[in-house]
Amino acid sequence: MQVAVPSHRREGPDASTSVAIRLADFVLRRPAAVFPVPVLEQARYLLLDTLGIAIAAGPMEAGRIARDTAALLYGSADPLYSARMLFDGRRASIAGAAYAAATQIDNLDGHDGYSPTKGHIGVAVLPALAALAEVLPDLSGPEALASLVVGYEVAGRAGIALHATVSDYHTSGAWNALGVAAVAARLRRLSDGQFREALGIAEYHGPRSQMMREIATPTMLHDGSGVGALIGLSAAVLAERGFTGAPAITVEAPDVAPHWQDLGAFWQVLHQYVKPYPICRWAHAAIDATRGLCMAHHLAPSDIGHVEVNSFHYAATLFGGMPDTTSKAQYSLRFAVATFIVHGRIGLEHISGSGLEDAAVADMLGRITVSESERHSARFPAGRWADVTITTSDGRMLASGDVHARGGPEAPLTHAEIEAKYMEFAAPVLGQGRASAIRNAVLSLTDPDSRFFDLSVLLYDPPVISTMLQRPAW
Repeated sequence: MQVAVPSHRREGPDASTSVAIRLADFVLRRPAAVFPVPVLEQARYLLLDTLGIAIAAGPMEAGRIARDTAALLYGSADPLYSARMLFDGRRASIAGAAYAAATQIDNLDGHDGYSPTKGHIGVAVLPALAALAEVLPDLSGPEALASLVVGYEVAGRAGIALHATVSDYHTSGAWNALGVAAVAARLRRLSDGQFREALGIAEYHGPRSQMMREIATPTMLHDGSGVGALIGLSAAVLAERGFTGAPAITVEAPDVAPHWQDLGAFWQVLHQYVKPYPICRWAHAAIDATRGLCMAHHLAPSDIGHVEVNSFHYAATLFGGMPDTTSKAQYSLRFAVATFIVHGRIGLEHISGSGLEDAAVADMLGRITVSESERHSARFPAGRWADVTITTSDGRMLASGDVHARGGPEAPLTHAEIEAKYMEFAAPVLGQGRASAIRNAVLSLTDPDSRFFDLSVLLYDPPVISTMLQRPAW
């Protein structure tokens, strides 16, 4: 069943630039069957990875506050415009449900990203898909994945266009709102005119919040993606009912046209990175360089005398002290490197609760210095690079050379690694059985006869296992 929506559209001499026409064809009329198989297969792994983060973030304070707020402020009495909140079960408007889930995911920095945008897409488009699918019981698995891909492809290009044309560094919510609007336009069958208006509304109201302000003082605001999801779905409903807002200048302005020329030919979804650690991506190259040295030389924490990290400018601005909140821990570099040296991994328990008072990590942090390297800064945002030199307690100097962060197309995680990461985050909250069932349902979405409903029935009920009650209030 598809939602019946008004068929009116705004027509006029300005309603169809070449980019707008091609974009409407891609979003509204490209059948799932003609999406390349590798693209849909990759989409299911991005979906699985982001769901794992959504599940693990459920008990966190930010997620609880966002869900409570959505229930209080962003409700709807119309069944065609409401949805249950992920892993909660309470109903909100579709915009409210997407807002809650995106805010929840955004506050556990382990979800995917796209280097050229300097931000994240799945965090917003997955919640939009889940909210919209509530009233689409016949939505096929391939069509659900195609709709997700549409969100990635539109949001990514909007983000690149925005960063290319403005001076400030905006959070992901500023542009992933357009990807959310595109997912909604496809699934709610908006007309070309309505879709164009939705993009304009989403762009105009998108939260152009300053990313570096959040880096300087880490809080629950994170990357603005909760509000981006809220705005994107609100924009689609406004446009559906006749509200106007076109054009979106990140789509239709003449100087951004080159960023849209490869739509449907170059698939940005194949170039997302999947994070090995729930830490800001800017710190990953330093972690990986340290990891490589520790593994190659079999270094124990007691072997480390000093660690010198050189990385790009933004990495060097990350929080440098011993964090007292999980937000600061996720926007860290010295703490993240120290945690990896001490524990050999970085898990949820290390960036929350007693992990923030780990004396061994605090001691190791004092042996780490971080500097900006012009060489690495010049390669940002296309790459996240660092080099690390470890001086051992017996006086050896071990150099990593230049290292690029793992998880992206340069050094992708295997499917087995992504599945293992998902289970590591999901199973402690949901239990092995439900977590495994979700994994299996996600990975089956490429089957032509699959339905998204078979996955969605597993997504809305709150966790019931006892370990959920024992998790710390992160």
